[in-house]
Amino acid sequence: MLKKVLIANRGECALSIFRTARELGIKTTIVYSKEDEDQAVVYLADEAICIGDRFPKDTYLNINALITAALSSGCDSVHPGYGFLSESYEFAKAVEDAGLVFIGPKSDLIRKMSDKIEAKKIMKEAEVPIADGIEINDKNLKDIKKIAEEIGYPVLLKARNGGGGKGMRRVDSSKNLMDLIELTKSEAKSSFGSSEIFIEKLIERPRHIEVQILSDGKNAIHLFERECSIQRNNQKIIEEAPCNFISDDLKNRLYDASIKCVKATNYKGAGTVEYLVDQNENFYFMEMNTRLQVEHAVTEMITGVDIIKEQFRIASGLGLSINQEDVKIDGHAMEVRVNAVDTYENFRPSAGEITFFLEPGGMDTRFESSIYKGINVPIYYDSMIGKIIVKDRTRLSAIKKMRRAIEETVIEGIETNLGFCYAILFDFDFIRGNIHTNFINNKETVLIERMREVVDYE
Repeated sequence: MLKKVLIANRGECALSIFRTARELGIKTTIVYSKEDEDQAVVYLADEAICIGDRFPKDTYLNINALITAALSSGCDSVHPGYGFLSESYEFAKAVEDAGLVFIGPKSDLIRKMSDKIEAKKIMKEAEVPIADGIEINDKNLKDIKKIAEEIGYPVLLKARNGGGGKGMRRVDSSKNLMDLIELTKSEAKSSFGSSEIFIEKLIERPRHIEVQILSDGKNAIHLFERECSIQRNNQKIIEEAPCNFISDDLKNRLYDASIKCVKATNYKGAGTVEYLVDQNENFYFMEMNTRLQVEHAVTEMITGVDIIKEQFRIASGLGLSINQEDVKIDGHAMEVRVNAVDTYENFRPSAGEITFFLEPGGMDTRFESSIYKGINVPIYYDSMIGKIIVKDRTRLSAIKKMRRAIEETVIEGIETNLGFCYAILFDFDFIRGNIHTNFINNKETVLIERMREVVDYE
């Protein structure tokens, strides 16, 4: 087993990794910015190193600072968590070159899978269904318009090295195509360091279904699927497992395709294969996330498998502790992401001191967060400050439990999206499972109005 790990992340992600490492007897070093010096994990870890002032580029995205911190504190490994540098092959390679273990796949595989065009080629060769992507970086507007017309509007512009829902733009006609191309390139450059983009057919009203996989290089298994269609601006808000609204035949095809992805890439670690599923149950490979997912907890709730522990086992050369036949589904789990945003002000980020905090509890109810009364929520990082995860026997009972959990949660001093999520849980289409990736886009105004009617727990 590994001896000491550098946790190259912050917030609830860092805290989750710390807890698992502690249970396994692995010592921990946490890095933090000055803006994050009051985080709980800073006090809990065996060692804490400040690596900069506040901005991500100077702290959690600073590869040299992270490697220096790992080496100076005697770490033998680095866990990137999710977000920040978790899918950066440059960071993974720097960790490898420093003689440390990167808890995830090898840098070369991260490079291939983070390149969306390259990933599609690999999946096509493995006979996994894809929506063909066409590069447009060296083409003029006339040629791009011709490509878009041949594909058929609406089309989707996507960052070649993108992920996490960023660097994506829907295009409905040629009228504003050039403007949207420039916007997509700009976002791709700022988010991923490359302005290269591609174009593909946009699938209308799809479900976003993903399959969690684990592989130690010899044994590859899946942990069933997650339903992640409830999104705003391509950012997931509510996730659940399993998905009750697709056929068993489709599920089995998704599992088979995901294991093909693992075998085609010789994948080693925890990963997620994401798909778009149309209304006729045709599915298309979207991307493979070579890291831990924010929503991994819903899979843990229904399977009892600690995914972070399996990551540590794989990285330590011990292999998986389970086989496919050991993995069973027990109940239905749901997760709500708690974001520090002001819903009534177009979801504008909210920052400041938390003046009062009460977290939810009860049977099969988890609140994963690093917040507490008196902590300052900074403006410089992702707005997610926590996750509420519940499990019950059925989807409807899980919805009711989540409503109760949100009612119990009190966060004062900043604004959050909890009222908005609470309103979603009362929406008839959501309850019936009539959901797709445009669900919030189509209902946002109605949901905000409904907030005023149903949110009376404050």
